[in-house]
Amino acid sequence: MTVNSNDIEAIVREVLNSMDGKGSPAAAADTGRTAYDIPSTAHCAFLTDLKHFEIKEFPMPEVGDDEILVKVEGTGICGTDGAEYKFDPFKYIPINLGHEGTGTVVKIGKNVKKDSAGKPLKLGDKVVTCMIFHDDPDITMFDLNKQNIGEADVYGLIPDDDRHLTGWFSDYILIRGGSTVFNVSDMDLDSRILIEPCAVLIHAVERAKSTGILRFNSRVVVQGCGPIGLICVAVLRTMGITNIVTVDGNDERLNFSHEMGATGHVNFLNHKGIENLAAAVKSELGGYLADFAFQCTGSPAGHSNIYKFIRNGGGLCELGFFINGGDATINPHFDICSKEITTVGSWVYTLRDYATTFEFLKAAKRDGVPMDRLITHKFALKDINEAFETNIAQKGLKIAVLSN
Repeated sequence: MTVNSNDIEAIVREVLNSMDGKGSPAAAADTGRTAYDIPSTAHCAFLTDLKHFEIKEFPMPEVGDDEILVKVEGTGICGTDGAEYKFDPFKYIPINLGHEGTGTVVKIGKNVKKDSAGKPLKLGDKVVTCMIFHDDPDITMFDLNKQNIGEADVYGLIPDDDRHLTGWFSDYILIRGGSTVFNVSDMDLDSRILIEPCAVLIHAVERAKSTGILRFNSRVVVQGCGPIGLICVAVLRTMGITNIVTVDGNDERLNFSHEMGATGHVNFLNHKGIENLAAAVKSELGGYLADFAFQCTGSPAGHSNIYKFIRNGGGLCELGFFINGGDATINPHFDICSKEITTVGSWVYTLRDYATTFEFLKAAKRDGVPMDRLITHKFALKDINEAFETNIAQKGLKIAVLSN
């Protein structure tokens, strides 16, 4: 017997109509139920001591009318995660870490219809989260810098509660009511894992642009070629800046920076003393000091040195210190005042930066920037301790933990 497509649709429709509603997609839309096979328990990687994760199992929580249950696909390891793993600077232990995550909506409360940008949100959509703003009226989608968002929370860096599933290093995460969430179903998994760190750099470049110094023809120095510095190069190159010199002590990372868009590089290990190092940077910039510099290392010595790379009247964006890395020594007269350096700090991102980040990642892919090669290692959730050891040993660039 030959069955055409109309017959198949009719059969499927009949089967769905005969269901009791517990697994029906139609029922899911009406009541918040789901067609997905959700287990009775979830697993979370908890940092229970310095340099030690344990996989804990918890009952799957009920999903409220304003909440979303997400099956986690993958999560990147951030430098902040690494610092918490080694030192617990925030005094969060025990904690379910992970804030660079993404996954699939498998259960959705009946009141949840749209994401934070007004885009429809439904079962099966791929999502990421941004900051949790606690309904602060001074922070809106289209308000870039009216108020610093340093007091906002983020999943993966908040205390545990009686429902758990608060970080992305899990196989499920419960997005609570009032949170920010974005539908990114049009992006592949690797791109989605990179959204959060890329938003950090989108925000930093927007802060740099606010000085009026960073322009298309600017000569730029990016100090530090970890994931943050390399993404910085990619953002600058994608926005049209073509004279970018990177500074680092790792030749492999420096060479890769050229694939991300750098036009020159300097290995600081090859130059003894700041004057020689500054001369090497100037040579790579065609005999000029930088119009603008981005300090991405989190090293006090790096911050002290970078002023020597910048011309009179130039600009600096400091974004490397996401935790307290210690004091830096500068000479305010020579480094800032006499050169009239304009300095801006950059801290995380805004909702608007997330929207811009989506467009950046698509543009970078279209332009052939190898963003996917930033993710050099992928580990299963059960191997998260090995993943973190690989990260702190700097054996790769971006390390990801996959939950599926």
